[in-house]
Amino acid sequence: MTVVELLIYITIAFVLQVAIFGAVAFRRHWGIYQDMRHRMVGFDTDIIGEADLSRPELDHPPSQEAHWKGFRNFRVSKKIFEDRNKNVCSFYLMPTDDEPLADFQPGQFLTFQLNIDDPSGEGRKPIVRCYSLSESPGHDHYRISVKRVPAPAGSTDLPPGLSSNHLHDHVQEGDVLAVRAPGGHFFLQPGNGPIVLIGGGIGITPMISMLNAALSTGSKREMWLFYGVRNSTEHVMKDHLAALARDHDNFRLHVCYSSPQPGDVEGVDYHHRGHVDLTLLRQTLSLKPYQFYICGPSAMMEALVPALYDWGVPKQNVFYEAFGPASLIKSQPQDTLSPHEITSSLPVSVTFAKSGKTVTWDGSSASLLEFAEDNGIEVASGCRAGGCGSCQVSIDEGEVEYPQPPDFDPDLGCCLMCVSRPTRNLTLQA
Repeated sequence: MTVVELLIYITIAFVLQVAIFGAVAFRRHWGIYQDMRHRMVGFDTDIIGEADLSRPELDHPPSQEAHWKGFRNFRVSKKIFEDRNKNVCSFYLMPTDDEPLADFQPGQFLTFQLNIDDPSGEGRKPIVRCYSLSESPGHDHYRISVKRVPAPAGSTDLPPGLSSNHLHDHVQEGDVLAVRAPGGHFFLQPGNGPIVLIGGGIGITPMISMLNAALSTGSKREMWLFYGVRNSTEHVMKDHLAALARDHDNFRLHVCYSSPQPGDVEGVDYHHRGHVDLTLLRQTLSLKPYQFYICGPSAMMEALVPALYDWGVPKQNVFYEAFGPASLIKSQPQDTLSPHEITSSLPVSVTFAKSGKTVTWDGSSASLLEFAEDNGIEVASGCRAGGCGSCQVSIDEGEVEYPQPPDFDPDLGCCLMCVSRPTRNLTLQA
């Protein structure tokens, strides 16, 4: 064998070794890619044939013809208690004029004007309150589920919730209530991607609306519900939720009791002891592009929403509605605010003309309503979320901004104090 032939054989052997090594490496990396591709379904919108997480037009577009201006009369056709202690009551509402109902998005709310006895003994006064719809669209009625709010524990000067106790104690079947059309920015988004619903206490009501809406259509969308209460006495619609979990393979229910009673059995009445927190979510959920929907007391929201962001969940995939929505805005670090929000944090003066006070706004308050209350100025309010219009006041001078567009359209030259912030020196008729 000549030297040239030997070199040729050596070259061929080398090339074959490289080719074999390359094929093995390619096969290994292809397997890793396929595994990642399977686990990351939906994150890469260029992957053909995977879940479509785009947001097309709403699955159930509201019937604009049936929407009405102002308040409309609805008769209470049925009252049903939804928990063991009868602290949560569902009210079924049917229009007195027999005209069509306005459609709504699951998760939205109704606004009520209630005539309630004034605790001071000065007769009856109208108050406005908002309650989430707790049923899916498509029925001949609306349903809300209201929790009776007691006086704060240990308090001797704060009364129990006026509207909730009025509804429980004084509104009976056959009575008529004034109701504004459904509204709200918190509702289930369309799509095929997996969703996680998190409800704390009575924050379960919009989640039930979302669940009922999705599952009643036969949707195969992966759905999780994490529901936190203290114990079985507060467990709302227990049988209904258990039936949904039993009848639908794509729905998984996780109930948390923070203070189980002696008779509460883990694995039967509830699934986890403690609160709904990030640790539980990380231990339970796999790596998928979930949309998170959260509603509950402000303490739960203040802990959970930032934790989801820290976990790496994109902000556009987190939707929330808090009982005290202002606290969530206040808790955000200053450097996370958008440039539009930052403009309202500059020191400006706010004059309350009727009260005769001028106070410096430094951006620490979440809204003008909270700012007024912190400075001893009483302002009428209802939903505190821009939905009812109770806190509307006239602007004599200056401008305000809305971090999120309100559902109620204020009159020209007016603002909604509960969801607005000043952008320059401001004078209000308050």
